[in-house]
Amino acid sequence: MRKDLVEKKNDLMKKADEMLNKAKLEKRELTPDEMQELAEIRDDVMKIKKALGLEKDFDDMRELEKKDDATPSSTAEGERACGDDKKRSAEEAAKAAAEERAFEAYIRGKAMNNRDTDVNLTPANNGAVIPTTIANKIIKKVYNICPILEKSSKYNIKGNLDIPFYPASDESLITVAYHDEFEELVSTNGNFSKISLGGFLAGVLSKISRSLINNAAFDIVGFVVDEMAYAIKRFIEKELLLGTVDKVDGLSTLSNSITTAAADKITADEVIDLHDAIKDEYQNGAIWIMSPATRTYLRKLKSSTGYYLLNDDISTPFGTSILGKPVYVSDNMPDYTEDGEVAIYYGDMSGLATKFSEEINIEVLREKFATQHAVGIVGWFEFDSKVENEQKIAKLVMHA
Repeated sequence: MRKDLVEKKNDLMKKADEMLNKAKLEKRELTPDEMQELAEIRDDVMKIKKALGLEKDFDDMRELEKKDDATPSSTAEGERACGDDKKRSAEEAAKAAAEERAFEAYIRGKAMNNRDTDVNLTPANNGAVIPTTIANKIIKKVYNICPILEKSSKYNIKGNLDIPFYPASDESLITVAYHDEFEELVSTNGNFSKISLGGFLAGVLSKISRSLINNAAFDIVGFVVDEMAYAIKRFIEKELLLGTVDKVDGLSTLSNSITTAAADKITADEVIDLHDAIKDEYQNGAIWIMSPATRTYLRKLKSSTGYYLLNDDISTPFGTSILGKPVYVSDNMPDYTEDGEVAIYYGDMSGLATKFSEEINIEVLREKFATQHAVGIVGWFEFDSKVENEQKIAKLVMHA
């Protein structure tokens, strides 16, 4: 067995011990550079052990050849010698594997599982506390989200966007009338208006403890990326449904509306009025959007003939329908008990224009927060939304 390889392996092990002991005495976690260096030491030690093992295998083969040449005094002695060699090889292989596992655990486990250090989400200021022993699953809160973004008319255009539209008022329509022969036709003017969409920038940043990433039994970075995308989608849905003053309008400026007679009550007739506020031409892709509490209220609502207004329908996405149209719920929608608020939207949501100047972009920042022993995840997007066709969508507003 080569003495120089054994000495090199011992030197590497000694260097690893010194680095780990230094971090322990200073009561700190390993830096990214130290973790990288220890990983390289581990790989070098494993290569040396493998080389030493191969050399020993060849040495054993040579010893067996010598013993075969010098015929043993008896067959029994030869079998015993062969059995002893196999036993020693198995024991040494098990010992080498145990040393390798111990070394890897020493690097990855001892310093990081130190009870003086919290291995949870607390260092990342994410609000949740996860114990040191982390299961390979995580329970997340589920929100009801309606498909208004998917069903809206989307434009991916840089800068501002003007959408011309032809007003629906009777005064703007081209007039056709009877005329006598040789009588001059009188022209009517169709005046076009426009809807202007700009762009409002929004962003979000989340930091995750590297200790959590290293100790978690699941892909915590992938999970947070997915959750961030989900949070952005919930934010956009809220803006499309409710809007924000001086920012995105969404459906907040919709003028095609029905107002209830009572402040905390919706009648079957009012639901029918809302349905019929949309012309038949736009009924094909129409949907209902409301809060879970409003849907529960409508489940118990009966028509004048005694039939429930809201029906179970397995052919619809959420399993319920009103007057043959699917019902979607959103936690962003106000409840029917809130005075003066929009309780229900109904119609073809392609009447809502949504423009993205900058597509949703989520990046993992591994270096920026290295001094905090954390990984950052940042998301940016720029969008705007306005109603482009009021004939397609109507709203039910609770009486104030």
